[in-house]
Amino acid sequence: MTTMQINGSETGTVRLFHLDLPPEAVERYTTQAGTGEYPLQYGLGAKRLRPAFVDVVAIRDLGDMSLSAYLAEAYQLTGADFRDMRPRIDALQGHVVVLPSQAFDHVAQELTVASPLRWIGTFHEESARGRGPTPRSKAARSRPAGDAADASPDGRRMPPLAMIALGVLAVLVIGWLVLGLT
Repeated sequence: MTTMQINGSETGTVRLFHLDLPPEAVERYTTQAGTGEYPLQYGLGAKRLRPAFVDVVAIRDLGDMSLSAYLAEAYQLTGADFRDMRPRIDALQGHVVVLPSQAFDHVAQELTVASPLRWIGTFHEESARGRGPTPRSKAARSRPAGDAADASPDGRRMPPLAMIALGVLAVLVIGWLVLGLT
């Protein structure tokens, strides 16, 4: 039996488990019943598990794509730990369960993983990188007063012709509403 801690504030972490069940038993084990019974949650020993974020993968359904390529593409997994595990991941057969951080609903908990689940690895999604260094000068960090009011959401000023067109459109809509209500 494997135990692991889930930090309630973690993000960007993906856990991979092999599911050692015959194909006909996988759906029953990995689907939460209408009565609330959830064998996968029990097998993980999880206090909370969100079914919407549980990814059950039949490896044969990937066709020519390897499981590690699927994980790298779908979950943006990178890093030396993932690269080192790729041969072991690609050797798996049957079904796997992929649990991103969201599956645990931001609840701190201890998992006690039991059969038919077997933990394969915990990996981290690629984090977004900044586009460049942070501006250092005061002028680069602040905006002149008045710019925000006449700028579009992406920071560009709206051309005068577009402002006139919007004004005319607003007058037409208000006129239509007034005439339609009387």
